[in-house]
Amino acid sequence: MSTEQIGRDFAAPGNRALALATILAAQLMLQMDFLIVIVALPRIQADLGFTPAGLSWVPNAFALAFGGLLLLGGRLGDMFGQVKAFQAGLAVFVLASLLGGLIQAPSILILARVLQGVGAALAGPSVLALITVMARDEAERNRGLALFIAVSSVGASAGLILGGVLTDLASWRWSLLINVPVGAVVLVMIRYLVAETVTKPSRLDFGGAATATLGSVALVYGFINAADRGWTSFGTAPSFAVAAVMFVAFASIERRVSEPLLDLALLRSRPRMAGIVVMALIVGMHFSMLFLIVQYLQRVLGFGALAAGLAYLPLTATVFVVTHFIPKLIVHFGARLLLMAGSVLVAFSLACFGLVGDGSRYFPAIIIAMIIHAVGIGLVFAPGTVAIMEGVPGEQAGTASGLLQMDQQIGGALGIAVIAAVYSSASVPGEFVPGLWAAFNVGAVVSLVAGLIAWKGIPPKKVCPGLLVPG
Repeated sequence: MSTEQIGRDFAAPGNRALALATILAAQLMLQMDFLIVIVALPRIQADLGFTPAGLSWVPNAFALAFGGLLLLGGRLGDMFGQVKAFQAGLAVFVLASLLGGLIQAPSILILARVLQGVGAALAGPSVLALITVMARDEAERNRGLALFIAVSSVGASAGLILGGVLTDLASWRWSLLINVPVGAVVLVMIRYLVAETVTKPSRLDFGGAATATLGSVALVYGFINAADRGWTSFGTAPSFAVAAVMFVAFASIERRVSEPLLDLALLRSRPRMAGIVVMALIVGMHFSMLFLIVQYLQRVLGFGALAAGLAYLPLTATVFVVTHFIPKLIVHFGARLLLMAGSVLVAFSLACFGLVGDGSRYFPAIIIAMIIHAVGIGLVFAPGTVAIMEGVPGEQAGTASGLLQMDQQIGGALGIAVIAAVYSSASVPGEFVPGLWAAFNVGAVVSLVAGLIAWKGIPPKKVCPGLLVPG
């Protein structure tokens, strides 16, 4: 089938809707994968013999590879075509999922998680880029973007739900193997539903790619090591030093090369930079809440994997509902006010989580705080995405999409690592609850800082008519 025929077929409303659904299914799968294994960690440890410290690498190996390579993945999509990048990345992701679901050794599972992250980093940036460039008009692009934001918003908590269901009803291995049939169907369908995008032939900025990747990996590793072994342990300070050197080198390289991996002009927009920081902070606090509360449900309240996963249904449903109203709210109130309100609600919810104890119950202590948290997250994700993506040229859609998702993934990994380090410093051996107050209250302060950044960095009532809101 020729590209022209694909384009004509794709123009049919039914095929267009099917193509969008296919792309969004892939996005949901990629978003879920970071936390889908969290509820299964006790089973994975018992089955494969992981040490407590080594077990943290099951989620973090994916986060390191995904976050560290997203910027490179976005650029490769711009250079060689978004469909090709999407297909190549998804194929790697599916094969790595199969490997991870079948292995019997801890080291091979960690390798599989790294390869999953590599595949996700290649495919992920192309999702938003394809949604943006394939739309026939502004209204269609707005609907696609709104759906992308909704799927991305619920992805992490949906991963916990699905992981709990699969672990209890089948095996922890199905939290990885489920990607194989879903990914295979997406790979087949995308070939016939979406035409290749316009490419931008250029030289690959190897120096920028290497320094950005190494800097991201070193930064995340430094926080993970601090959470596992302490801030003064060997490896923590050197990791931060390497990250700083790599990021300085990256900025220097990008200023000099003629075809940089990241056009630094994208970062000169004050609203975009504010959106990047706010998104990273709030996503980090969101992921850290998911990480700690799922353990609280299992270790303190005695929930099984299935019950712990299903306990997040109110959060997922609330985020999805709130996201539906965001376009109109942006029109009436602007992105800044929504980001500020969402950050304050997230801070309040984290303070509420900090009050839970051994005698608390799922209802009302957890579920009320969870719903407040969900409303806050819903008010942050869409306006944050708008602030980051507004005004990005079409030829840089993949790069900007990679920047956005890199921001979310590294923000999530850093959030878990930082809050876990705070929790560890305040915890009592043999007990789970004592460290929660300090961890969640630090998270609340970080969320308030995010609200302050939104207030200072984004103009009042800044509406983005080209994104989300039909003109």
